[in-house]
Amino acid sequence: MNSIVSNRQSTAKKVARLVSCLAILTVYSCKTNDDTMIAPVQMDKSPSASTLSAEVATKWADMDLLLIRKSTGFSPPVAARALGYAGLTIYEAVVPGLKTNKSLAGQLNGLRTLPKIDSSKTYHWGASANAAAAYIAVNIWANAPDASKKTVDSLKMALRAGYVKETSEMIVKDSEAYGESVAKAIFEWSMTDGGHQGYLRNFPADYQVPIFQGAWQPTENGRKTPMQPYWGRNRTMVALNGILPAPVPLVVSTNQTSTYFKEYNAVYVKNKSLTQAEKEIAVWWADDPSETFTPPGHSYNLAKIAVKSSMVKLDKAVEAFARTGIAVNDGFIMCWKCKYTFNNERPYTFVRRAIDPNWIPFWPAPPFPGYISGHASQSAATAGVLEVVFGNNFAFTDDSHVGRVKDTKRNVDFKARTYKSFAEAAAESSLSRFLGGIHTMQDNNVGLAEGQKVAKNINNLKWR
Repeated sequence: MNSIVSNRQSTAKKVARLVSCLAILTVYSCKTNDDTMIAPVQMDKSPSASTLSAEVATKWADMDLLLIRKSTGFSPPVAARALGYAGLTIYEAVVPGLKTNKSLAGQLNGLRTLPKIDSSKTYHWGASANAAAAYIAVNIWANAPDASKKTVDSLKMALRAGYVKETSEMIVKDSEAYGESVAKAIFEWSMTDGGHQGYLRNFPADYQVPIFQGAWQPTENGRKTPMQPYWGRNRTMVALNGILPAPVPLVVSTNQTSTYFKEYNAVYVKNKSLTQAEKEIAVWWADDPSETFTPPGHSYNLAKIAVKSSMVKLDKAVEAFARTGIAVNDGFIMCWKCKYTFNNERPYTFVRRAIDPNWIPFWPAPPFPGYISGHASQSAATAGVLEVVFGNNFAFTDDSHVGRVKDTKRNVDFKARTYKSFAEAAAESSLSRFLGGIHTMQDNNVGLAEGQKVAKNINNLKWR
C-alpha cells in the first residue's frame, strides 16, 4: 500500500514538473545554437490612444495657431513649415499607442530613426503628446513674445495636472520623457531642411528680381523684394513631393486673342461685377497674415474642426494633424518652387499695363509671384489628406473667422460657412483668389491639380 502511494506521489511530481516546464516554454524559447536565451515578449501595459480624449491635440492646435498670430515673421510659408513639424511631432509622440498605425520614421525625407519606448514601462499617451507639443512649440516659435511663452507653459501644466490625477506622477514623468525625446529628435531634423528660423528672412536683400516681359513686379504694397524667394529649395517632408516637376504656364502675350490675355482679362471683368456673396467668399479666405493665422493655419483649423465635430479619439486626431501639417508644409514648398521658377506677374501688373492703367483689384495682391496659387495648392493638399481620415463627403461648418470685426472697407461680415466636403471647401478657397483679383484661373486650376499630387504622395506613405 505504501508502495502504491509512493508511486502516485512520484507520478504527481513528474506531472507538476512537466506542466511547469510547459508554462515556462510559453514565455521562453529553448536555447539557440549560440547558447543564448531569447528574451520574453514584453506586453505594452499602456492604454491605447483610441480610448483617450482628443483634447490634448485640439488644445495644442489652438495654441499653435495662436503662436502664428503672435510671433513676428510667420508668413504663410513659414507658418506652414511650423505646422508641419507640430503635426508630425504630436503624431510620433503617440504612435506607439496606436495599435494599427506606424511611425513615419524611415519614410520621411531624411528622418531615419526616432526614440523608442521602454516596453517595461506604462505610458499615458496624452501626457506624452502634451510634453512633445510643448517642446516643439517653444522651439519652432522661438521668437514668440514672453506672454505667449507663458501661455504655452500654462497649457502644458494644466493638462499635466489632469494626467497625474488619472494615472500617477511616475507614469506621467515616463510619458513626458518619451514625448520630449521624440520632439527633440524631430526639431533637430527640422533644422536641416533649409527653412530653420525662416521668420528672420522673409524678404532677403540679396535676391535679384528677374526682369522680362510678364515678370513679377511690386504691386500695391510696394515691396521691391518678393517674399521667401528661396523657399522652394527647402526639403519636403515626403521626398516625392520635392521632385514634382514644375508645370509650365501659358506663354506671355498681350494679344487680345491669346489665352494668356483672356485669363487676365477675366479677372478684370469679374472684379467689376462682384456680387455680395462673391465678396464674402473673397474676404473669408483672404487670411491676411497680419490679422489671422494665415492660409495654412486656416487649413490646420479645418482639421481641428473635423476632429471636434466628429468627436474622434486621440488616435484619429493626431493622424489628422500630422497629415494636414505635412500637406501644408510640402504644398507650400512645391508651390513656391513653381512661383520662383516662372516668376509670373500678378493680374494687378498685367491689367494695368495691357487693359486698364487705373485698375485696383478687390483685394491687394501679396508680395510674391502669382503662378501657381498658394491657396489652391495647400487647400487641395489638405482636402486630399483629410478625406482619407474623415471621408469624401464629410460635411462641416467653418467658423474660423467668426467673431472678427466687420470689414467695413468692403462691407463684409465674417459669418460661418458650411461645406459638404473638404474638396468643396478647397475649391472655394481657390476661387476666392480669382474673385479677389489676385489670381487667374490658370493659377488656381494648376494649383489644385498640383496640391492633389502632394496629397497622393502623403497618403501613399505606410501609415498602417
